[in-house]
Amino acid sequence: MSAPADAEAPLRPGVRVLGPDDLPALLRLVAQDPVTHVFAEYRARLTRLDPRWLGGEMWGYVEDGQLVSACHAAANLVPVAATDAAIEAFAGRALSRGRRCSTIVGPRPEVEGLWERLGPAWGTPRELRWDQPHLVIDRAPDVAPDPLVRPTVPGDLAVLYPACVAMYTEEVGVSPEIGGGADLYRTRVSQLISRGWSFARIEDGRVVFKAEVAAASPAACQVQGVWVAPERRGEGLAARGMAAVVAHARAQIAPAVSLYVNGHNEPARRTYERVGFGPAGVFSTIMF
Repeated sequence: MSAPADAEAPLRPGVRVLGPDDLPALLRLVAQDPVTHVFAEYRARLTRLDPRWLGGEMWGYVEDGQLVSACHAAANLVPVAATDAAIEAFAGRALSRGRRCSTIVGPRPEVEGLWERLGPAWGTPRELRWDQPHLVIDRAPDVAPDPLVRPTVPGDLAVLYPACVAMYTEEVGVSPEIGGGADLYRTRVSQLISRGWSFARIEDGRVVFKAEVAAASPAACQVQGVWVAPERRGEGLAARGMAAVVAHARAQIAPAVSLYVNGHNEPARRTYERVGFGPAGVFSTIMF
């Protein structure tokens, strides 16, 4: 049985796998910057740090009896408030296990620190995206929301799924369906619909705008998969659509809405600025 939060045993120093008893300590850590750490907090709350549900592990780094850093180590390797000493320890653990992740993603200095140590052993990645401005809005959008953007429902799956595949392929460079991944990806899209985390504008049986919330905590949520049908780009659908997503998300999911965008994507960055997103840091993503 887990000890009460006010009677936690001192944490052992160094790096180790966190478990359910460590959840209070991890939640205190991510609460220091809930917008930056929303993914890790979401995964921790969802799985209660049980490796069976994490699909991997959550590593912690302890100094003087306090959890000072963490790292989500599953399909995504995601550092959390990683100090230099923690980066060294996390990289050592990752090297000893071999690469099991498909991406490394997080604040740029922490990703750079990990990659400096992992790169020589893990080889050439498929893509390096060092400059990804991390943006957030915690107020009403500056653009009037598109009234035709709404939460999707299970009956929308047939028209929504092709748009999700198109977005993923355009953004990542490979289809999510390769290697027999179609069923898993369709399940993921269905899960987002069922949670009320999928939003779209659908006209005549076709998606013209869509976006999803990928992770959420009581303090913040993170948007992904923003997409406008190619033939409808340049009409302002993205700004009005994102304003609708922000309004829906802040009312129903979390008070702060964040995302990160490729630095070279000037049209998207201008769109998010119009909506009212402001800077929250810089992320980096390494894809294998």
